[in-house]
Amino acid sequence: MIHLCNGEWAGISARQLYSRVVTTARALTQWGLCKGDRVAIMAENRPEWAVVDFACLASGVVDVPIYPTLTAEQAAFILKDSGARVAFVSSSEQLEKLRTVRGETAIEKIVVMDELDGAGIDGSDVVRMSSFVSDGVTGRDAGFDAAAGAITPDDLATIIYTSGTTGTPKGVMLTHGNLAANLVSLQFYDWGEADSCISFLPLSHITARHLDYVCFTYGALIAYCPLFDRLPQTLQEVKPTLFVGVPRVYEKVRNGVEEKIGAGLKRKACEWALEAGKKHRAETLAGKRPEALDWKLADKLLFSKVLGAFGGRTRNFISGGAPLGVRLAEWYADCGIRIHEGYGLTETSPVIAINTPGEHRIATVGKPLPNVEVRTSAEDGEIEVRGPSIFRSYWQNQEETAKAFTADGWFKTGDIGEIDADGYLSITDRKKDLIKTSGGKFIAPQPIEGHLRANVLVAHAAVLGDRRNFPSVIVAPHFPLLESWAQANNVEFHSRGELIAHPKVRAMYDGIVADMNTHLARYEKIKKVLLVPDEFSIATGELTPSLKLKRRVLEQKYKAQIEEMYAGPSPSVTEAASVS
Repeated sequence: MIHLCNGEWAGISARQLYSRVVTTARALTQWGLCKGDRVAIMAENRPEWAVVDFACLASGVVDVPIYPTLTAEQAAFILKDSGARVAFVSSSEQLEKLRTVRGETAIEKIVVMDELDGAGIDGSDVVRMSSFVSDGVTGRDAGFDAAAGAITPDDLATIIYTSGTTGTPKGVMLTHGNLAANLVSLQFYDWGEADSCISFLPLSHITARHLDYVCFTYGALIAYCPLFDRLPQTLQEVKPTLFVGVPRVYEKVRNGVEEKIGAGLKRKACEWALEAGKKHRAETLAGKRPEALDWKLADKLLFSKVLGAFGGRTRNFISGGAPLGVRLAEWYADCGIRIHEGYGLTETSPVIAINTPGEHRIATVGKPLPNVEVRTSAEDGEIEVRGPSIFRSYWQNQEETAKAFTADGWFKTGDIGEIDADGYLSITDRKKDLIKTSGGKFIAPQPIEGHLRANVLVAHAAVLGDRRNFPSVIVAPHFPLLESWAQANNVEFHSRGELIAHPKVRAMYDGIVADMNTHLARYEKIKKVLLVPDEFSIATGELTPSLKLKRRVLEQKYKAQIEEMYAGPSPSVTEAASVS
């Protein structure tokens, strides 16, 4: 693995990692932690995260990840509910956050990963991780290896709390057997020691941890990127061969390429390249031999630049966490990049289904893993699963556990979907996200939102309309491209508020939505658009740490504007409004 140290990339060998894991496990034992005790980890992506994780796994101690972006009160809930006795934190910021709520928890010791000086590090209940971690273990440690070997598949490995898009977070209990079963069933990817990837999705989320485990299993290099904003630079420095991201990342890369293209002849050339790529893909799928010269020219004009945004060496692209969207997947496919969309949940360790190099179909999440059974409910189409990677219970919450399973033991995912004749699974929407209009019609918002985000001028979209007489949408524009559009169309503005209030801008977004409406059923058609002056983010609360939409937060934040938008009769055509 490699990580940033004083702005430079530094490596950690397998021997060093083993030594650090062993010495951390020894410390846990010295502090009186026993099998089944809980240890919290509240840190950004960094090697120490993996060290603590493996030390806990090998010792039978249960680790409890906490997003470092959570508030002190949110972290306190997880600490109290889990009963964690020790907490590892990354920095002084996380230390101070924990100190404000420590009295409400069972925390006996706090370990700081950063090298902090001064008051507060007293060597007893608050210690530096460097005080016990060592690279000095030169051979195998018999005691450590024996303890690790005594772990059984049924032993609890981790408690991961759901990110809480709605309601109170629940602690998902995953066993060693759950995690191992999911790893075993992903052997169709030909990864090895020559491969590399970037760990930038939060390690507090199951997807990022699973990627770590996959890389360690196959011997691939991991580069830890602690800040999402540094990802573009890290891609150019590391040049990974594997890339695992969420749809929002793929959207940002596409938007960045579009920004660089600009207008005029250069844009026309790139539009030709996309058409050439689309034709090449269609002919390939039809079993024909496509024109090589057109592809080579299109690659020089555009495709190489798209691949270059990921570092230029990536051969496997994977997306999960949210629907990728057909138009976005097709855009990348036309550029010669096949994104393998997958699907899973924390409760399923995480992968349920995934597209693979040998079996891939756009608009689906692929076929279920060999050891995961999938069916859909005859009542409402909800996806239900069972298998060795499925969790058994929520931590100290039997009521929610009972609700999560069918009478015959299948886990209810909360997602609506279908399985086609060839066995490919597609997701329609989240069951809880379904919008029921006052007319009794159900609308699935995610496909509509994905369709809108496929337009480079749309950064985010959130469909509204529950118990309303028509659906509407909140749109956060992609402002760099919108500002370029405004300049090209003689739109004068001095602020974002002025920009989104301009009649030309409102008419343009009306047109985007009206075009999308042609693909929707009558009751699904969006009637009003609310343009907002800021993109959604984790910091401002509209997105979870895993970049999922918090619809309730948005509805509360723009409550006054939404009520005003719904005042009066339903319009016959799409109308845009804006937030100044």
